[in-house]
Amino acid sequence: MPGAVADWPEGVGRRVLTETDSTMAEAARRAAETAGPEWTLALRQTAARGRRGRTWSMPEGNFAASLLMRPKGTAAEAALRSFVASLALSDALLDAGAAEDDIALKWPNDVLFRGGKIAGILLESAGDGRGGVAQLVVGIGVNLAAAPEVSALEPGAVTPVSFRGETGIAIAPEAFLGLLAPAFARHEAHLATYGFAPIRTAWLSHAARLGETIIARLPGEEITGTFTDVDAAGNLVMATPEGRRTIAAAEIFF
Repeated sequence: MPGAVADWPEGVGRRVLTETDSTMAEAARRAAETAGPEWTLALRQTAARGRRGRTWSMPEGNFAASLLMRPKGTAAEAALRSFVASLALSDALLDAGAAEDDIALKWPNDVLFRGGKIAGILLESAGDGRGGVAQLVVGIGVNLAAAPEVSALEPGAVTPVSFRGETGIAIAPEAFLGLLAPAFARHEAHLATYGFAPIRTAWLSHAARLGETIIARLPGEEITGTFTDVDAAGNLVMATPEGRRTIAAAEIFF
């Protein structure tokens, strides 16, 4: 069966916890004693967080896991794992029963399902003091069973949806990890072997709102323009009335 433990990627650790504060925090605490890579899955989180310190809501039955890695290269190169994670999530959802047209990838780190947000990715790294990365934690949350309440959403944010709510398919978090981990390992191997170019091409083939007008919110600035590309460094490229803009980090709204 796809996703069975027998399909688990060689050399990758796996921990399943009934409860923790945050899988991101748990993975970081394990860094000193774990060579990595290692996945930590929690069935319940008491202090989950998303990007920019926001609270991440986790209804029962949803997925929360973090991967501790020790990637080679710079911090900018480590950040490309958001694209690896997006493609792995797409593959895992397809293996769980989704249709390819259901899934779109939203820069920089969300996965959409039939237009709603089904998954989010959070990366946190620690430097090695020499310009490289000592450790990277890739946190992933997926609305498998239920979508969180929309009351706390920012204006213009994508409405959350759940996999079971949209498809009627129930999949346990442990089973989903069995799909996700091998998919991540495959795309990570492609990144290591071939570089970012094929990852970028695959990601762009599923990019949400490519060629359409979007809004990028940066600290102190809001940019409206056409989403035209993701460049070789993973930056968002927009065509605006003032010219081409390349954006390394922003909140994107449709």
